[in-house]
Amino acid sequence: MKDVVPSWLSSGWEHIWLPYAQMKTAPLPLPVVGAQGATLKLADERTLIDGVSSWWTVAHGYNHPHIRDVVARQLEMLPHVMLGGLANEQAFTLARRLAAFLPGDLNRVFFSDSGSVAVEVALKMAIQFWINKGMSGRTKILSFKGGYHGDTFATMAICDPDEGMHTLFKGVVGEQFVVDLPDNDERAALLDELLGLHSHRIAAVVVEPLVQGAGGMKFHTVETLQRISSIARRHGVLLILDEIFTGFARTGTMFAMEQAGIIPDIVCLGKALTGGTLPLAATVASDRVFEGFLSDDPGMALMHGPTYMGNALACAAANASLDLFEREPRVAQAVQIEAVLHDELARARDIKGVKDVRVKGAIGVIELSALDPRTLRQRFIDKGVWIRPFGNVVYTTPPLIISGDELSILTRAMVDVVREALS
Repeated sequence: MKDVVPSWLSSGWEHIWLPYAQMKTAPLPLPVVGAQGATLKLADERTLIDGVSSWWTVAHGYNHPHIRDVVARQLEMLPHVMLGGLANEQAFTLARRLAAFLPGDLNRVFFSDSGSVAVEVALKMAIQFWINKGMSGRTKILSFKGGYHGDTFATMAICDPDEGMHTLFKGVVGEQFVVDLPDNDERAALLDELLGLHSHRIAAVVVEPLVQGAGGMKFHTVETLQRISSIARRHGVLLILDEIFTGFARTGTMFAMEQAGIIPDIVCLGKALTGGTLPLAATVASDRVFEGFLSDDPGMALMHGPTYMGNALACAAANASLDLFEREPRVAQAVQIEAVLHDELARARDIKGVKDVRVKGAIGVIELSALDPRTLRQRFIDKGVWIRPFGNVVYTTPPLIISGDELSILTRAMVDVVREALS
């Protein structure tokens, strides 16, 4: 039976405020009462294959027994303790393990509870690093058009000011340098020139490596990322990589930076860090950045501390997730998904109105010339999949454990819905 509306949904609807939704016209969301693997179970007993991994978090699938069991044991022992002056084993173990997973000297882990805050912390680290060095004028950040780094005020300022979700706040948030990606020699020269003129004002360059996620699932090459790193280094500007979306095998390697062979000064992690179970993010700094805060002067410390940072439950989930990345072939699965997406989404290339079809790791994108994504969502539900288009992009970022049959259902739905909508 369809259209079952549980009492908790109908009674709560008058009080909740949903994300990215015009509440006057928003339809009731689908009531999910269970999930397993790549599948969501609805209150009316229908099932949907989740094509977006709950905003790119559920790398190991829903309700993975190992993560569930580890979190349950931690809940019985110690759910949370403040990290200010106290310690819990899960947080300290996770910090050590993340440092081991990451390349180079990315050795100091600062925990928070969301990706936006992780980026805010990175910006704060970068600016204070220079203040601690006696260079208080280096307060600006350089980022790139098409990028998205969060919804908080400092992160809104480094998102695309014209094409992103935060255009209403133009003139309210602080103005930063937001420029074209150096995806050719001419743009690389312009970036080089800009940093040459303004490096004394710029604390850091920040970029999503290889894939700009919420800005439109826009891809750039390894060479572009290497140019950004090289130019930033040449001008003595810190490099921040926002791997919140791209990290943990999503692009076909554990971290996207590995494909370019670069090591940033700071990297931001989140999303799949806990395997889609509990909120947790991390800002990981190099030894050089960390040492810039060491002093006998307490005023040179990083004065930041989210209440739930290093939460023992969330860190337990993240440690369990790292266990799975070590024990199970997630990177290989991402590579296999990439091959299937290449083959099966190619059928959309001949549809009139399709602007581009592109694949990177376990990310598949059909970009349309123009279409209201809201008109497509119900069509996907009717085909038994959960796909949430945005802008002019229909995309999938499935759980890495998705079966071949489930993946084919997703890709077939993407192509068929797009074809039907554009015909």
